[in-house]
Amino acid sequence: MGYDFDWASLQRALPYLMQGLQMTAFLVVVAMAAGIALGTLLAITRIFGPRPIATAVAGYVNLFRSIPLILTILWIYFLMPVVLRATTGDPNLTVGPIYAALVAFVLAESAYYCEIIRAGIGSVRAGQMQAAQSLGMTPWQAMRHVILPQAFRNMTPSLINQTIALLKDTSLVYVISLNDFLGAASKVGQRDGRVVEVYILVAVVYLALCTAGAWWVTWLQRRKTAAAL
Repeated sequence: MGYDFDWASLQRALPYLMQGLQMTAFLVVVAMAAGIALGTLLAITRIFGPRPIATAVAGYVNLFRSIPLILTILWIYFLMPVVLRATTGDPNLTVGPIYAALVAFVLAESAYYCEIIRAGIGSVRAGQMQAAQSLGMTPWQAMRHVILPQAFRNMTPSLINQTIALLKDTSLVYVISLNDFLGAASKVGQRDGRVVEVYILVAVVYLALCTAGAWWVTWLQRRKTAAAL
């Protein structure tokens, strides 16, 4: 006998699933914004900072790019409360799953964004910095007004690709019981006995979002190529 699909159960659970999708969107937006901001600072420090600090930044980047993201999430969720209790003396101090997930994503994603931004800065011709400074700009002003705008324009496709990867990685928060889109769908499927339907829905939603992001990257690359001709 074939499987009896019941899509009506998904319709009834749609408000709950939308709450999970909103949580996923929140994680992506906050982790992307904070990750790019921290990644930019790390990239500038790695390129222009004193050698000991640049070496420390390189170690940070290599660490978080080398360990599984799920392990970072577990570290933050279980070890951060231990550290905070030891430093504050409060034995009841805990870290909620949302904060743990955000900290883990920002720490990990900033390492990936750092390398993308470092490559973007490297793609700007060296003479741009000297030209800006010859006009009386300080190195920071030249970086802010001349180098970074060009660098971000060059690396936008790579940043979008990394954000697509971040979107898929948000599903890992199930390990700390955070109710993202996949977590909400799993609960609905187990409650209603319709696991097949909800996982098909999840796959379709992620496919649509990632395909839209990939199409955007392709469009930007074609636009950049056309502008260069």
